[in-house]
Amino acid sequence: MTDSKFDFWQKWLTWANVITVMVGLIAAFAGNSIFFEAHNSFTEEVFFQGNKMEGDLLDLKNWLFGIIGGTIVGYHILMIMISENAFKKKERWAYNALWFALLSWFLIDSGISYYYGAIHNVIMINLVALVLIGLPLVMTRKAFKKQ
Repeated sequence: MTDSKFDFWQKWLTWANVITVMVGLIAAFAGNSIFFEAHNSFTEEVFFQGNKMEGDLLDLKNWLFGIIGGTIVGYHILMIMISENAFKKKERWAYNALWFALLSWFLIDSGISYYYGAIHNVIMINLVALVLIGLPLVMTRKAFKKQ
C-alpha cells in the first residue's frame, strides 16, 4: 500500500469518528430533534405500539440518550486519538484495538437490538457506523501485516 493511500484511509478513519462524535453530541443534547425523528418513531412503533413517548417515559428516553450520547462521544474521541497517533505510525496494536472495539460494540449492540426487535437501530445506526469505520480498517490491513 502506498503512503498516499494509507494517508487517505487514515484520515477517513479519523473523520468518520469526528462525524460520529457529532452524532453522539446530537443524541445527548438533541435526541428529540429532526435528526432522530425516524429512529424515535420506529422505537415507538416497536416498543409502544406507535404511542408517543411522553412524560416520565420521555424523560427516561432522554436520560438514556444522554448517557448513550456521552458514551459515543468518549469512545470515538479515543478512536480519533488512536487513529491520529499509533494507527498513523502503523503500530499493529492500534489496528487490532480499533477492530476489537468496533466489532465488540457492533455484535453486542446489534445482537441486543435484534433480540428486542429494534432492527431499525441495527440498520440506521450500527451498519452505517460499521461500514464508515470498518472500511478504512479493511483498506489498510496490508499496512499492518507482520513483517
